[in-house]
Amino acid sequence: MKKILLLSLVLLGITATAQQNPPQPIDPNVRKGILENGLTYYIRQNKLPENRADFYIAQKVGSMQEEDNQSGLAHFLEHMAFNGTKNYPGKDMLNYLQDNGIKFGTNINAYTSLDETVYFLTDVPTTHENLVDSVLLVLHDWSNGILLEDEELEKERGVIREEWRTGGGAQFRLWKKMLPVMYKDSKYANRLPIGSIDVINNFKPEEIRAYYKKWYRPDLQGIIVVGDFDLDNMETKVKELFNKIPAQENPATREYFPVPDNDTPIVSIATDPEATRTQLMVFYKHEPIPNEIKLSQAGLVLNYIKSAAATMINERFQEIVQKPNAPFTSAYAYDGEYFVAKTKDAWTVVGGSADDKIKDAIAAMIRETERVKRFGFTASEYERARSNILKQYENGYNNRDKERNSRYSQEYVSSFINSEPIPGIEYEYNMMNMIAPNIPVEAINQTIAQLIGDKNMVISVSGPEKEGLVYPTEDELVAAINNVKSEKIEAYVEEVSNEPLIATPPTPGKIALVEKNEALDATVWTLQNGMKVILKTTDFKDDQIVMTGSSTGGYSQYAVQDPINARMMNNIITLGGVGNFSATHLTKALAGKTASARPGVSLTTQDFNGSSSIKDFETMLQLVYLYFTAPRSDDDAFQSFIQRMETQLKNQEAEPMVAFSDAATKALYGDNPLTKRTKVEDLAGIDYKRIMEMYKQLFRNPGSFVFTFVGNIDEAKVKPVIEQYLASLPGKAVKGEFIHVPMDYLKGKSENIFQREMQNPKASVFIASTGNMERSQKNTLLMSIFDQILDIVYTEKIREDEGGTYGVYTQGGISRYPKGQSTLQIVYDTDPTKMENLNAIIHRELKSIADNGPRAEDFSKVKEYMLKQYNENLKENSYWMNVLDTNYFYGEDNHSNYLTILNSITANDVKNFVKEFLSQGNEAVVVMLPKE
Repeated sequence: MKKILLLSLVLLGITATAQQNPPQPIDPNVRKGILENGLTYYIRQNKLPENRADFYIAQKVGSMQEEDNQSGLAHFLEHMAFNGTKNYPGKDMLNYLQDNGIKFGTNINAYTSLDETVYFLTDVPTTHENLVDSVLLVLHDWSNGILLEDEELEKERGVIREEWRTGGGAQFRLWKKMLPVMYKDSKYANRLPIGSIDVINNFKPEEIRAYYKKWYRPDLQGIIVVGDFDLDNMETKVKELFNKIPAQENPATREYFPVPDNDTPIVSIATDPEATRTQLMVFYKHEPIPNEIKLSQAGLVLNYIKSAAATMINERFQEIVQKPNAPFTSAYAYDGEYFVAKTKDAWTVVGGSADDKIKDAIAAMIRETERVKRFGFTASEYERARSNILKQYENGYNNRDKERNSRYSQEYVSSFINSEPIPGIEYEYNMMNMIAPNIPVEAINQTIAQLIGDKNMVISVSGPEKEGLVYPTEDELVAAINNVKSEKIEAYVEEVSNEPLIATPPTPGKIALVEKNEALDATVWTLQNGMKVILKTTDFKDDQIVMTGSSTGGYSQYAVQDPINARMMNNIITLGGVGNFSATHLTKALAGKTASARPGVSLTTQDFNGSSSIKDFETMLQLVYLYFTAPRSDDDAFQSFIQRMETQLKNQEAEPMVAFSDAATKALYGDNPLTKRTKVEDLAGIDYKRIMEMYKQLFRNPGSFVFTFVGNIDEAKVKPVIEQYLASLPGKAVKGEFIHVPMDYLKGKSENIFQREMQNPKASVFIASTGNMERSQKNTLLMSIFDQILDIVYTEKIREDEGGTYGVYTQGGISRYPKGQSTLQIVYDTDPTKMENLNAIIHRELKSIADNGPRAEDFSKVKEYMLKQYNENLKENSYWMNVLDTNYFYGEDNHSNYLTILNSITANDVKNFVKEFLSQGNEAVVVMLPKE
């Protein structure tokens, strides 16, 4: 890496001295400090969302700090942080936080990795000083006050066992086989965070307490607080509270474990009977950038070089994938950490392939990498990559005052854990605009050529295990590497076109009527072709405009007589690109622009969705115009799609959860062909020409559409663009045609308990109550409240009290079509021996709410969260786009009376709603058990 760095600096005319390669500054908007006990803090004032803040504690501790007899303790400890601390015993913490609208799982959560453990509380209201102080106290307790009581430890063993059961599928088993080979002679070989089930079941309480005391200490901890508060006051609070934590005497060394080099290629081949896809990875390992370089200006240069190279090779990979009989079904490359290790980096190529093309796919991935190593990239490729990268920095710079807290929180966690620089977007934007134009393509090519070494290669192949499928041997894959390296490879040649998206712009149309919606603060234009255009100007982002367009109809008119083509239409209509541009060339034509627009088709609607920067608004509407007037077919792209779909679908029955999903769908809809999963045999029935005919018919009348634009809109500036590309379209003010098709749920009660062979025995349970309820705003809110109350109840009763599952998933809804069709779905995995008892609890709690209403504390928590969420939504462009689209397309105002209705809802309303819904007596139960 030192050689690569020096090369890059020489190419740029920079010498590798400290004076001429200064460190990147720390963003002046963040307060970073280190307390006497070694704890690091990052504090930033930020006003989006208003009156909210994010609180994180990041630990430089993960499963790599475990010994073999401790496997799983780091992850177990993370769970225990929510089961009692010094100042919040038992469930006091979760109850208190949820009483204030801070939702468990959404705003309260954590994760454990191999080298880090991170806890967070997000979107915390900051208008109440006591709440802010309490949240800081939670972080303080997580730092050194987790109780780890015997009773709570025993209860949590069940939860962890069920997480192990739910997550112990094919991918987990493949990793267990891959890592010992990929990381031979390294501790990374056997340190997956979920750990050993034997350790989880049998460790003694004093063992996890000793682990906690040893590794959770201030010098390995970072506090991150970002949000709408007084900066000086918050810094004072953090210093006063966390300075009280004593530094550990004679602390254990926090070691980052090495990954050995290898002269000859390492080959890992792992298979599993339930795997559904073949994944290929090629690694060219190298030393990571030293921290002192990473944090310097040279580090910024190297990141730019690696980003540009990845952008260019990925464009090549995508071009290959679009062709029939491509050697791989997907491929992409990047330079970063070597899979799960922090002590080794790698130029990494990841791909997928058909079962019978593994050797060809690996060879093709290596061949394209070799092509780059020998010949580099072309000037035209680099120009596009540079434009795209600079555009990303420009977007960040233009919206620098309107970034959400989460953007900064994640950045500072990465800074603490990985020593990433945090200079701020102003510095990065200005530096990039100085650096990028002065970095020639030769600098990119020579740097990447050295990253792609001849030694330190690792090949990983993972995929299905089934009769008749023979994988290439280790020797055959090594021979494939050597054969490619001995090939005469030609330099890449690309077609370059400077053709504009629209060679001859259309003659502008007119706006026939201008109206104002004062209540929603929106402007409504009716165009001469009948199209409605809704505009709402906001300042939530300084350089963003979001768009949606809707028309009635969808594939309903084709659904019954042609279900395969109808269902697949949405996946196929954009394969060919648009106008004179294939999908590949369209990507190239949009280089350096922030503009997207894509048509879509559902059962009931045809639509557009897109977004743009202010200056690329015209490009977004040009795309809309072309998708209306010049959809493009591409037989090669279609054949490639079918081949990729065949590979994707071929092995899906190997996954037990596919059978479970099929059974659940059948329990709801019976044999309705519109709801069935697409299978390999269906692909032969897809007619590309017919689908494009359907598409043209659905989009033939632009006058039937309602378009909504929300963002930093200057009406005077967008008016001529809308007149040119939307008002110019031929159309009439005629609503699209929707055909009623059978989508009703089956009535009555049903039960389907079946057995399935599975590698990791578990019971999967699906319970659906269905019925018909009026689709009013109040009822949709009541269904949402009911759904969220069940989340709380089942977390307590099923997960915590019984240790019966990692989580119960609930989802309720009332549909527009079929009108008023309502459903509550409950899904969870568990130990097969516990299934009947847990199902009884599920039904008991449903009956309790129907008979007695929800518990007052649960009802209050959910309403508090919904009120908090509503206030956060008010500053989101996407929220207003949906509000206006729903208002003008469906005639539903879900905004104006939201607070009035929500505040008026009582616990008795919930009881009556649930009672009426459940009394309709429709329930489908599906249980999948392992074959004995």
